[in-house]
Amino acid sequence: MPSPLVTTDWLQDNLDNAQLVLLDASMTNVVGKEPITYDHPLFIPGSRRIDLEGTLCDTGSSQLHAFPTEAQFTAEARRLGIGPDSLVVLYDNQGIYSAPRAWWIFRSMGLTDVFVLDGGLPQWLAEGRETVDAPIADAATGHSVTGNLDANRVRDAAYVLQHLESEEVAVIDARSRARFLAQAPEPRPGVRGGHIPNALNLPFTEVLDGYRFKPANQLTARFTDLDLHPDSQLVFSCGSGITACIILLAAELAGFKALSLYDGSWADWGSNETLPITVAPSNNGTANP
Repeated sequence: MPSPLVTTDWLQDNLDNAQLVLLDASMTNVVGKEPITYDHPLFIPGSRRIDLEGTLCDTGSSQLHAFPTEAQFTAEARRLGIGPDSLVVLYDNQGIYSAPRAWWIFRSMGLTDVFVLDGGLPQWLAEGRETVDAPIADAATGHSVTGNLDANRVRDAAYVLQHLESEEVAVIDARSRARFLAQAPEPRPGVRGGHIPNALNLPFTEVLDGYRFKPANQLTARFTDLDLHPDSQLVFSCGSGITACIILLAAELAGFKALSLYDGSWADWGSNETLPITVAPSNNGTANP
């Protein structure tokens, strides 16, 4: 499948596919949007749960929501029964929120047959499709994949700082415009307001239409508004590395190829007093002069 997205129709038709590994990547904490709440847990039939805030997070790191280690990922892949021929589909209970983060982890660890359900659980429910009250049990096998992190897909503050003035690297921030301009407080204590110098702002809500991604041509037009060169190296940031992956996935849908995640994002940059920040708006409303 050429797209990193699958539709609810496709998933419905493939629920009995023996190669399918369907994963609920919902998070407990939802920041940057009004959370969709449920009276009780609901899952698409055949789902297993993954924990982006625990088993797929390097809790030994000082960063919030740090990328998992290769060993962590490998252990989780074994627990889930993911093998070389598996077809992994990820979704979350907010529509499009944390599933792109899980998708980028899997892709960065070397898996290629990994996809996001466009619209997630809310879209599935809106179409009246069947749900269950609990995920299925683990399916550990002896044929698990092994995580092999591509370091070019995950950046740190040192890399971003080194390329602040680069014409070949652009940082794109998924936070709201108000947070980007320090006109609204940061939700985490000890984090300054503002943004990385020369960063561009693309709030993640602007690439979504309801529960789903906007069509590819509209996404291409939105990235064109940022005056990006098609060959630019794009580094995506947000509050803590979650919603950045939404606009990262949108960039792939729009045809960009050189994509990476600033994993620490603003929680890392904004809490480090030695790193420069920008607070004032730019001349054009999207970038700094």
